[in-house]
Amino acid sequence: MIEKIKTSWFSNVRGDILAGIVVALALIPEAIAFSIIAGVDPMVGLYASFCIAVIIAFTGGRPGMISAATGAMALLMVPLVKEYGLDYLLAATILTGVIQILFGIFKVAKVMQFVPRAVMIGFVNSLAILIFMAQVPHFIGINNLTYVFVAITLLIVYLLPRFIKTIPAPLIAIVLLTAVALYANFDLRTVGDLGAIQQSLPSFFIPNVPFTFETLMIIFPYSLALAIVGLLESLLTASIVDDMTDTDSNKNKEARGQGIANIATGFFGGMAGCAMIGQSVINVKSGGRGRLSTLVAGTFLMFLILVLGNLVVQIPMPVLVGIMIMVSIGTFDWTSFKYLVNAPKADAAVMVVTMGIVVATHDLSKGVIAGVLLSAVFFVIKISKIQVQKQILEHSTVYHVTGQLFFASVDNFVDAIDLTDREGKITIDFSQAHVWDDSAVGAIDKVVLKLSENDNEVTITGLNKSSQKIVNQLAVQRMNTEVVQEG
Repeated sequence: MIEKIKTSWFSNVRGDILAGIVVALALIPEAIAFSIIAGVDPMVGLYASFCIAVIIAFTGGRPGMISAATGAMALLMVPLVKEYGLDYLLAATILTGVIQILFGIFKVAKVMQFVPRAVMIGFVNSLAILIFMAQVPHFIGINNLTYVFVAITLLIVYLLPRFIKTIPAPLIAIVLLTAVALYANFDLRTVGDLGAIQQSLPSFFIPNVPFTFETLMIIFPYSLALAIVGLLESLLTASIVDDMTDTDSNKNKEARGQGIANIATGFFGGMAGCAMIGQSVINVKSGGRGRLSTLVAGTFLMFLILVLGNLVVQIPMPVLVGIMIMVSIGTFDWTSFKYLVNAPKADAAVMVVTMGIVVATHDLSKGVIAGVLLSAVFFVIKISKIQVQKQILEHSTVYHVTGQLFFASVDNFVDAIDLTDREGKITIDFSQAHVWDDSAVGAIDKVVLKLSENDNEVTITGLNKSSQKIVNQLAVQRMNTEVVQEG
């Protein structure tokens, strides 16, 4: 136990602290921007990012992953805030946490095994595109100096690591270019242009909403949507960080941890949040690996607000934009162009559809759900091809069935059997097939009934153990039919 604590907290102290500082600086403009999207005060997003990051450092299941206020969650809050106000949002945030804890207890993370690789690639690529698109308003069409600062930032974050590895390049870029901008009094947009920052700690309070069933009915749909989207984004991000660091994570613990963090956040005036792919990539690329990096990100964020608030608002936006562009470039899976050429067409289509829906709607859940459903449809089409070969012997007819017999393949199975045969011995051999559902058993029933009505002696053979079991449970027709068990 002690060894595990040392590994997750203190195995990479220097790297975690420096990475956490970089992440904290990058969190501020995003937290403010997401607050504006949701229609609430900037401090709601900043308090959320502080609370969630600090709590998830202790309760999460993926060390080194950053959780805070996010755009995907903010988009879902807009109608609730607009119609009912901040207190209802905070109540919904608390209920979101409760639902996520229940998801973790019931091990909902198992659903991750049903997300195909093509969907994962599409998810990652669409996030990279969205991260880049979110930066466009902050540097396109402003002034030439903005382009210069973005370019210099990119040069620093890409070239400096070749010479200096002890301090993260993004941190150097922020400190150096902020100092230059302040000294030269350059005309650049700053963090302060996004919204005002209050230099105060969050305080505990209970949302001022009626504790009635009617209130529950108002917030529950929003809380359920926030819980699902938050967990989906968190679990997918955890999988990405797993791959980047060649380590494993406890997804169910992460679900419970996200729930605990959101409950606490709601009581301290913050909006619901989840894992952030952009900040998590910044953390990993800056050398962050352990829980300490997440804790430092949260605590240093609050330190920046309380102590250095007047300085933080003067950080040039082009510098943070350059860092986020680096994140988007690093997040995008550039091998996916080769994947489009070499992968099966169905998988390539799933990846493109997932990307297209996420980018068009800015909703990660819609893209991932659509990708999973499309993958399922393609899979069903692929395995629904069943073959039935008719073999005419001297005194009997044998139908050899090959493939998966279920709702999507029963029509082909029935059409392949000659139901006009009369007064003969007919064997249907399922030794190369599997019977999956009630539709399959219904099709077998139909075939047996029709053949039996024509005075045929019908024998079913070759059923494996599970197929035999479902046929015995659901089959209706047993007239003039012999079922020969395997073996």
